[in-house]
Amino acid sequence: MITQLKNNLRESIDLQNGFLTSELGHIIQLAKEIHGVLKAGNKILICGNGGSAADAQHFSAELIGRYFKERRSYAALALSTDTSSLTAIGNDYGFDAIFSRQIEGLGNAGDILIAISTSGKSPNIIKAVGAAKYRGIRTIALLGRDGGALKDLVDDSFIVPSTVTARIQEIHEMILHFICESLDDLS
Repeated sequence: MITQLKNNLRESIDLQNGFLTSELGHIIQLAKEIHGVLKAGNKILICGNGGSAADAQHFSAELIGRYFKERRSYAALALSTDTSSLTAIGNDYGFDAIFSRQIEGLGNAGDILIAISTSGKSPNIIKAVGAAKYRGIRTIALLGRDGGALKDLVDDSFIVPSTVTARIQEIHEMILHFICESLDDLS
């Protein structure tokens, strides 16, 4: 068991180092874009399933509350948090529409959608991206594996080159934390 844990930790560290080497500038560029969108009075919508839904909620909480630095609250909404909407939409339209219907009602041109999917092929995330694009919302995806179908549908993406869901989620959380830290510096 100890050997496996050490191997997992080594794999995670190696993946983080490689990802940071290749993507740090890209992450900072996205943080600057998000800062501009928020400064202009627009909002960040975030969606994901399972652990990615938890990451969406965590990121939204960091933006609305604070990360490290005391600053004004930023407009952010994790689309997985309104259980009444999720269950009503799921019941009336199907699970594939749980995020897209919310984007139709809450999203505006100038907002950003951050779609989180370790596989890149979740039907409800794909529909969310379609709804966002239709409304003039910029789409960013945090993906894993080969990026799946989503990599070709979004305006910009970060693809974690791993097939291990836990490692992908660790990098996604690192990206979101770096964005938060960059937003602190830009405030």
